[in-house]
Amino acid sequence: MALCMCQRSARHILSALRNSLAATPRQLKTDDPLSSWRFSHHFFTMQNPASQSIVQSRAACTHSSSKDAVKIDLPESNLPAISQIQQETIGMSTAGADPLPEALEDVPAFSPLDVITEEEAAMIVPQPPIPPGSYTLRDYVDSSETLQKLVLLGVDLSKLEKRPNVGTFLLKLDFEKDISKILFFLKDVGLEDNQLGPFLTKNPFILSEDLDNLHKRVAYLSSKKFSRHAIARIVSRAPYLLNFSVERLDNRLGFFQEQLGLSGEKTRELVTRLPRMITGSLEPIKENLKVFEIEFGFRKKEIQQIALRVPKMLTGNKKKLTDTFDYVHNTMGIPHHIITHFPQVFNTGLLKLKERHEFLTFLGRAVYDPTQPNYVSLEKLVSMSDQIFCEEIAKTSIQDFEQFQKNM
Repeated sequence: MALCMCQRSARHILSALRNSLAATPRQLKTDDPLSSWRFSHHFFTMQNPASQSIVQSRAACTHSSSKDAVKIDLPESNLPAISQIQQETIGMSTAGADPLPEALEDVPAFSPLDVITEEEAAMIVPQPPIPPGSYTLRDYVDSSETLQKLVLLGVDLSKLEKRPNVGTFLLKLDFEKDISKILFFLKDVGLEDNQLGPFLTKNPFILSEDLDNLHKRVAYLSSKKFSRHAIARIVSRAPYLLNFSVERLDNRLGFFQEQLGLSGEKTRELVTRLPRMITGSLEPIKENLKVFEIEFGFRKKEIQQIALRVPKMLTGNKKKLTDTFDYVHNTMGIPHHIITHFPQVFNTGLLKLKERHEFLTFLGRAVYDPTQPNYVSLEKLVSMSDQIFCEEIAKTSIQDFEQFQKNM
């Protein structure tokens, strides 16, 4: 019973194929069997309904046989093989055939066994072999599509090749499979095109991160009410932040909130202004907080205000901070509450501070008490250019100031 169904299905398919060929506007060459094979091969590849019918017919035969619990071994000669159908359809279509256009003819593939002339052999330029080992990525750029595209993105390979194992890691990556998905992710986070190259130069290891984990870390920042703009700023300025797990990010944010006694809003503000605090070592920050409290004598509320105004002081060099505070507080006589209102003084070069203070002392204008006439604020003292400082504060010419600097 199943065999009869298969035969009827095969006759039905053969009839459908004959009708399709008869309606086909392009005909085969009568004197070119190779062109006939190409057409039939193309036909059975592109005509989905016919191919699907054959598959469905064979599946029906198999299903019917298994359903009746009778195993029937059909010889291949009894099956409607594609090659047999091709021969029948080709024989029916040879009469009155029109030649195919030249553009549709297949170009024979070049074979390394083909015989070439000496002139053709002389024109062959061999490609340089890929070096088995090298100290620079430059030797692999010509043969690596991945490296070529990274260079176009703006990645500095000269910096990456100096880092252990990074060059080998990049050579193993496929740009389309491994890198493009990370680039699309970074674009979605908010990075601009001109930021992608510098980002990968600083953190090529993000290419080894699981994409789902990266999305979870960004989702965590969003759950902490960081805005899209803030997240883009944090990621671009602290490239390794996305390599941190959600638990680690949560611990870092909790550390700053607890140590400085900040609210959630103030913590977000602090991290957004100086994102690299999250990814850097916490030891210098812990030490500087102790220095400001124990050695400098600031109260916790004052330290909080200083950190929010100048976050860099949390990661600053301890010696520079100590020397600046000692000069401002002990030499210039400026109290803690005035320093708290203008902590930018910790970002000023100590030499510049000394030159201006001693010049004002020489002129009798070094007045830093806001209750006294001719008061000079720390902001004006350190933020103005030499020209404006001399005209508005020192009330003298810049030539006098330059002469004083030479005599110091």
